[in-house]
Amino acid sequence: MKTFLTPALVAVTLLFTGCASTTEGGSVGASRSQLLLVSSAELDQMAAQSYAKLKAEASAKGALNTNAAMLARVRAVAARIQPQTAVFRADAPRWQWEVNLITSDQLNAFCMPGGKIMFYTGLVSRLNLSDDEIAIVMGHEIAHALREHSREQVSQAAAAQTAIGIGTQLLGLGGGTSQITEAAYEALVATRFSRSHESEADRIGLELTARAGYNPQAGVSLWQKMASAGSSGGGTDFLSSHPSDSSRVQQIQALLPTVMPLYQATRR
Repeated sequence: MKTFLTPALVAVTLLFTGCASTTEGGSVGASRSQLLLVSSAELDQMAAQSYAKLKAEASAKGALNTNAAMLARVRAVAARIQPQTAVFRADAPRWQWEVNLITSDQLNAFCMPGGKIMFYTGLVSRLNLSDDEIAIVMGHEIAHALREHSREQVSQAAAAQTAIGIGTQLLGLGGGTSQITEAAYEALVATRFSRSHESEADRIGLELTARAGYNPQAGVSLWQKMASAGSSGGGTDFLSSHPSDSSRVQQIQALLPTVMPLYQATRR
């Protein structure tokens, strides 16, 4: 019994002490408690290493930042959004932000923990995105980093491994190999988030877009383009990890009365 109680108490302690919120709610009310058992510093370091490796591989293939005009566009959008992140996190504007572009037909983009952003040219060119639509994508991806969804995923995996360890000890089945490193890889590289994470990123991203002076109504046209690309068989990584459906468009439309005044204030 003692051998079971010790890890059980540790697990319970972790679950309670690991619950926190990484962001303020903003106008869209995106605040909740999160299970955060790993440090953001650790994950930021892993993200920086993964991002550097990705850049090196793209550069070796002659695919990094080859479209100067498009690179300027996405960096300009990012530069306007980054200061607005302070609404949700006071520390975020001081992150070591980086924005790069990979030449590829993929419809893909992401923002790793710590502000490491990557866009793929196919997303912009194939969908003929306006700057407003680029901002919707950018805000959405930055929102994942602000809310530390990757850190939350890894923490959930860690909690699950702890629970499995307790169970195997209790039943006398022996220990298992930790899958935390694999979970970290999935959270950083695969960047596949749950439906609730996607909805949360949409909410925060829409407010970031509006506060940066980009029209949040572009969220509707963006996801309509995404849906068309998916139905025509043209979707790739971005569509597989970012489900586009009618409920997503409905949420954006429902939030427009909240975020449009923020956008209109920037126009004045």
